[in-house]
Amino acid sequence: MIIKNVKIKDLALYLVKEKILVISDIHMGFEESLNEEGFLIPRFQFKETVDRLKKILDSVKVSEIVINGDLKHEFGKISDTEWRYTIQLLDFLLTYSKKIILVRGNHDTILGPIAYKKGIKIVNYYEVDDFLICHGDKIINSDCKNVIIGHEHPAISLRNSGREEIFKCFLEGKFENKKIIVMPSFNLITEGINILKEKLLSPYLKKSLDNFKIFIVGDTVYSFGDLKNFKE
Repeated sequence: MIIKNVKIKDLALYLVKEKILVISDIHMGFEESLNEEGFLIPRFQFKETVDRLKKILDSVKVSEIVINGDLKHEFGKISDTEWRYTIQLLDFLLTYSKKIILVRGNHDTILGPIAYKKGIKIVNYYEVDDFLICHGDKIINSDCKNVIIGHEHPAISLRNSGREEIFKCFLEGKFENKKIIVMPSFNLITEGINILKEKLLSPYLKKSLDNFKIFIVGDTVYSFGDLKNFKE
């Protein structure tokens, strides 16, 4: 458990009592955006995303699936790839749970047509029991004592024999008097933002993260203690 009642399941979170799976920052259509910018990478995102989600979903029972922002990538349009693959992804998730919640992320400016086609509700945040699930690009006023955000795409670099690798990670710490969990992105094309070297984006993370705990996702999940240990 990363905190009471919450398990890390690969790149997702599972609220045990509520049987809710939380996924964040898939950024479907990211490959097409890179292709348009001149980066010639193969388009494997959809298949690998579905394969990885299937392994997670086959390991738990879910009553709800919450996508915590940035389901799609493009800000100002719905590209052909986004439309086709996002609908197929939602169809896949609907085979596991008929209740899907789309929390609006900063990239989800025109997600409405896709959600409407599948009969899925878009919300600015989602509260369940004592959990606030929000994307993390803006502060949400809530009495919930536990906050789950995405948006930041946290990753961390590890050095071994002169070689440095970056791994996606979860962060767990405090925001004011609340517990907060920061989720890695489910975008399998990039690892994310190296929290040791790059400026953080979320207003939830404007103070020092030295006492935040790091959980690195590799072949399993590894607890690496406090972030300050990486700076020593």
